[in-house]
Amino acid sequence: MGGRELLAWNLRHLRTARGLSQERLAVDAGVARGWLSQLERQKGNTSLDLLDRLAAALDVPLADLLTAPEDGAAPPQPLPNGRKRGDRKGG
Repeated sequence: MGGRELLAWNLRHLRTARGLSQERLAVDAGVARGWLSQLERQKGNTSLDLLDRLAAALDVPLADLLTAPEDGAAPPQPLPNGRKRGDRKGG
């Protein structure tokens, strides 16, 4: 598994395990949601500074973003689409 694939796998795994949307993680890490989406789809190349911010926002060591999954591990699944009840302001 190459570096982009490892990063994509771990970003999605860690984000969904915490129940975070791409939008929430992007805000917490100070990056555009579209850029985070590109990283999760292995389409973007990023800086070490952004990896530091993503790790901090996920509350994990930087190395966790590049750790190989266990053999046979199921790919991380996306969160269900749509807003959860009460996510919108005033609603």
